[in-house]
Amino acid sequence: MELKNSKTFQNLINSFAGECQAHVRYKFMAYGAKMQKLYEVECALNEISKNEFYHARMFYTAIQSADSKIMSDLTVNAGYPFKEKWDLMQNLELAAQTEYDESVKIYAEYAKIAHDEGFCEQARLFELIASVEHCHMMQLNNIRIQLSEGTMYRRGTPTKWKCGNCGHEQETEEAPYNCPLCKSEQGYVKLMLPDN
Repeated sequence: MELKNSKTFQNLINSFAGECQAHVRYKFMAYGAKMQKLYEVECALNEISKNEFYHARMFYTAIQSADSKIMSDLTVNAGYPFKEKWDLMQNLELAAQTEYDESVKIYAEYAKIAHDEGFCEQARLFELIASVEHCHMMQLNNIRIQLSEGTMYRRGTPTKWKCGNCGHEQETEEAPYNCPLCKSEQGYVKLMLPDN
């Protein structure tokens, strides 16, 4: 079977479109974090957005490999998340759920289909991207929990805090409201985010 006549090919097309949309949705979320002066949260969301851009690029490359000639317009035939509004906390929860769905359900199923159709390279692509999406889910859940519990910048024990701008470090129970060295706001303190 040729790739361009397979279910795997359509799954690559749908995945490319989905990752493009995810890239933009995370840019919106990063903007929301910036408006709340959560600059390191903004950085984390922009990094996830960048990851989604590269996932889209890899799917695009896989699509291109299906035919050496220029392809006509391709049809996208999948539903995509459109849950997020402008509430950062809710968006973190919704985005984490979407990342879970991608990592455990969607890309796992696409990998199985690709294996069954004999496209091992494309199956591996789905599997590798699924593992990154799982890390995204963990990061998003952790950011949301830290924000909701008030532990992003406050711990019960002395903790090393590092300014994301000048690199100043200090060990206290709470991150400084302003960096003693460069006077940056607390939102620039580096985040502690496990991702797996």
